[in-house]
Amino acid sequence: MAARDVPPPPEAPDPQPFSDRHPGRPKSSWLSRLRPGLKKQAAPRAQETPDNLWLKDPETGEMLYRPDLEAALWVTPSGHHLRLSPAQRFAFTFDDGVHERVKAPSTRDDPLGFRDQKPYPDRLAAARAATGEVDAMSIAFGRIKGRPAVVLVQNFGFLGGSLGQAAGQGFIAAAREAIRRDCPLVVFTASGGARMQEGTLSLMQMARATLAIQELKARGLPYLVVLTDPTTGGVTASYAMLGDVQFAEPGALIAFTGPRVIEQTIRETLPPGFQRAEYLEDKGVIDQVAPRSRLPALLGAVIGILMDGRARRSAA
Repeated sequence: MAARDVPPPPEAPDPQPFSDRHPGRPKSSWLSRLRPGLKKQAAPRAQETPDNLWLKDPETGEMLYRPDLEAALWVTPSGHHLRLSPAQRFAFTFDDGVHERVKAPSTRDDPLGFRDQKPYPDRLAAARAATGEVDAMSIAFGRIKGRPAVVLVQNFGFLGGSLGQAAGQGFIAAAREAIRRDCPLVVFTASGGARMQEGTLSLMQMARATLAIQELKARGLPYLVVLTDPTTGGVTASYAMLGDVQFAEPGALIAFTGPRVIEQTIRETLPPGFQRAEYLEDKGVIDQVAPRSRLPALLGAVIGILMDGRARRSAA
């Protein structure tokens, strides 16, 4: 029987990858081999989102869009008035935000060499870096509804708006600037009280600020106060309560001692809303609680009435 020609077995597939078998050609994916004209697309870049684009309403917990809050003067839909920086306050208060900053005299940073868990100069440096301000008081001159005025803003973001030598010197500088320009002084208060790192020197600023107010009144210049959240301690016990007219933002805590300390001391539950702006308006402590959007108009109207009356008295 003649032997049949047996066909050779099929060749085994080449174990080498495509690029190794064809050294001159670039590597390609299986998808490009199926569809030669299809190119691999780069993954789209995730758009960077600012960390503070959304903020939480302290009253309701609702997440709020930052541009909407800015348009609403940092007042939430629930009516909660968020705290403002001096730059924001000046922008909302003066006509078209136009104002001129007034520099306060410099003071010694650490007069007592105070140190607790962190050196006092380090705390000051951190507060300055965070706020961009030298201390808790910021001063500016501009017009409120066409009326010239000096505005002093107490910044709670700077060590709780605490009253130290620099803050006291800032208050005096603002009062003297108002006298120099022959215009009213408007003060927005926000403070946790005296600055403990400066001890008795801090308490002395209460008397110094009171004397500066007397200089204003001796010249017949109006002194207006807007109490914002929170205004407490020695600030409440001095210049915050000496205004010719006292305004307050809704819901502001206004007190000498906080409600928790009072409850622990007298062992009684305080009435609802105790030490809040609306409660104090009802008791006659302040003249009017006004939402932030209405404050410039109210301040301008009161300044106009008081300054026109001063002019009539001078003419008589």
